Amino acid sequence: MKKFILSAIVIVSFISYALYIQKKGVTQAPVIASTTIGKSQAYVSPSTAITQIPPTAPVSPAISQTQPTATSQPVTPTAVPQSGSQYKDGQYTGPAADAFYGNIQVRVTISGGKITNIVFLQHPDYNSYSIYVNSQADPMLAQEAIQAQSANVNAVSGATESSQAFVQSLSSALQQAKS
Repeated sequence: MKKFILSAIVIVSFISYALYIQKKGVTQAPVIASTTIGKSQAYVSPSTAITQIPPTAPVSPAISQTQPTATSQPVTPTAVPQSGSQYKDGQYTGPAADAFYGNIQVRVTISGGKITNIVFLQHPDYNSYSIYVNSQADPMLAQEAIQAQSANVNAVSGATESSQAFVQSLSSALQQAKS
């Protein structure tokens, strides 16, 4: 009888979690090379970044107890780069923006009138899944913003709220840097 009750609890928990994820719009985990979890990450412009991403095996964050990884795929930005020097040189910090499981706050470095670096000062670290999602989404968002030279970036699938919080914080920082 105890096994039956335990099985029923597990099934109900799984269904509840699946419905919760569906309600939040999470359809799949974002894909990019793995990063160090739990530390502020800095992302530099693609001209100075390493261009080769080592391949890794996909890992399900709900099952694995090891550090999450993902299959490597090239990130193709969909935002259109803006031309001209539109920002004053310096470092600008946006406010912390709510990403549901925690805040996202970024500091942007402007050099030569262009975005050259984005550092995540805060990112969600509420649970292992939010850590996993943000460790995958943060580099994608930063790289696309650097290539677009604006906060006009697409949301990362599976990290919609983090993407929106990133855009809010970065937009505010870039507003400070406007010439």
